[in-house]
Amino acid sequence: MLEVEPINVETHCVGLIAGWGRYPIVVAEALRNQGCQVVCLGVKEHADPLLREICHAYSEIGIGKLGGAIRYFRQQQVTRATMAGKFHKTLLMQGHWVKHLPDWRAFRTFFPHFFSMSKDRKDDTLLRAVIDAFAEDGITFVPATEFVPEILVKAGTITKRQPTRAELKDIEFGWTIAKKIGEVDIGQSVAVQGQAILAVEAIEGTDACIRRAGELCKGRSFTVVKVAKPKQDMRFDVPTIGKGTVESLVKAGAKVLAIEANKTIFLDQEEVIELANQHQLAIVALRRDAATGRFREAA
Repeated sequence: MLEVEPINVETHCVGLIAGWGRYPIVVAEALRNQGCQVVCLGVKEHADPLLREICHAYSEIGIGKLGGAIRYFRQQQVTRATMAGKFHKTLLMQGHWVKHLPDWRAFRTFFPHFFSMSKDRKDDTLLRAVIDAFAEDGITFVPATEFVPEILVKAGTITKRQPTRAELKDIEFGWTIAKKIGEVDIGQSVAVQGQAILAVEAIEGTDACIRRAGELCKGRSFTVVKVAKPKQDMRFDVPTIGKGTVESLVKAGAKVLAIEANKTIFLDQEEVIELANQHQLAIVALRRDAATGRFREAA
């Protein structure tokens, strides 16, 4: 049974499904500062325990308890919700959601994806199935960035070091490839060296892609490009960078990180920039003009 703590329903409340990382904490704090009552469901093996102290109502839930999650939000009179943080899809592929004993609603929702195999298991497909299930019970999901718009990175060179001419060519080359793999929902990041693809992000995530590129380069520098999908749904799976990303880049030997302006979440910005500058890592946020195909470093 989920814990149900009474909250003041006269105050606007927002439901939060929290995955892994600092992003859910940032969103919860922003909601509190805006005077909202935060009703949070922390996903087991993902959510930071600190959320229990920040949110007005909190309960932990297994990854397979979709029906329980919907009931909890309805009991708390939540009609508007958001999700933040990473959800480790590798756990699903390893059968963890079955280990957590999926309830009937989860079984019904995911039967076409995991049993009859009549539908695919792409990230967008699975997350949209979750959102649609909540919508059936009158709970609408909105992008978390609506509550913290300032967290989306602005266009420009973020660090002291700028990419070299050769690195800019790698960015342009990698950008095109990253957009193509995003279009088919494979991943959002690629590692490039000398206009050749070293590694492509898939189910294992960006950090693993970076590590793989570093192992292949063996001390030689390379560039990482991380972009939004061409039809990015801002309610989930928005590209995100933070301190952990930069630490992975530094350890692997990367020298450039290119991200998409206005569509990338940038966590702990001051700390990240300081760390990148210490290691001569260039971080640049770009926009590509749809008409000309050229990059812009302005909003």
